[in-house]
Amino acid sequence: MGDGQLTASAGSFGRVLPRSFYDRPVLEVARNLLGAVVVHGPVAIRLTEVEAYAGAHDPASHAFRGQTARNAVMFGRAGHAYVYFTYGMHFCMNLVTGPAGHASAVLLRAGEVVVGLDEARARRPKAPDRDLARGPARLTLALGVDRSCDGVDVSGRASRLQVRSGEPAGDADVRWGPRVGIRAAAELPWRAWIHADPTVSAYRPHTARTTERDATEKS
Repeated sequence: MGDGQLTASAGSFGRVLPRSFYDRPVLEVARNLLGAVVVHGPVAIRLTEVEAYAGAHDPASHAFRGQTARNAVMFGRAGHAYVYFTYGMHFCMNLVTGPAGHASAVLLRAGEVVVGLDEARARRPKAPDRDLARGPARLTLALGVDRSCDGVDVSGRASRLQVRSGEPAGDADVRWGPRVGIRAAAELPWRAWIHADPTVSAYRPHTARTTERDATEKS
C-alpha cells in the first residue's frame, strides 16, 4: 500500500476529526489531540505529546513575523497540515487551528505506532519501538510524511492524511509544561503530554545553534 492510500484499519480509530474540531483556540485543540490517531498510508500513530503555537501572538511561532511562502498554510483554514523542513534534514508536522488568518497551529511532537510497525521500523531501522515516533521529526519519518503533505486537509474523509478521534486522554493523565528547544517565550507551558507514556520525548531547553534563525523555532 502506498503512502497516498489510507490503511484499511483506519476506521477502527474512530471518526475523522471534523474541521470544527480544529476551529477553536489552539490550547483547546492541543489538549484534545492527545490520544487521537494520525493515519498516513499503512502507518497509524496515537498522539502522546503536542505543542501549541499561537501565530502572531507568539514569538516562537513561524507566523510571528507575518505570512511567507513557507508558512502560508498556517494563515488558511483550520484542519490543514503545515509541514516544514528544518535543520536541512527533518520534516515536522503541525495542524492549523482557529479562524483563517490567525495562523495558530499544534506541532505533533510524539506518539505510539499502533498500526504499521513493520513499515515504521523499515523507515527507522535502528530505533527501538518506543522511539519510532518519539520526537517531531521521528514522527513524520515513521508516518512517511514530507513536504508533499503541506496543505493537506486532514479533516476530509477521503484525505490521504487523516486524524481520527482515537481514545482521548483523561484529564488526570495530561500534563503541561514548557515547549522544547525554543528561545522565545520559552516559559509558556504550552506543551501537553500523556503522563508516564514511554513515547513522550525528553524535555530539552533551547541551546544556541549556528544555523539560520528560524530553524530553532517550531511552528
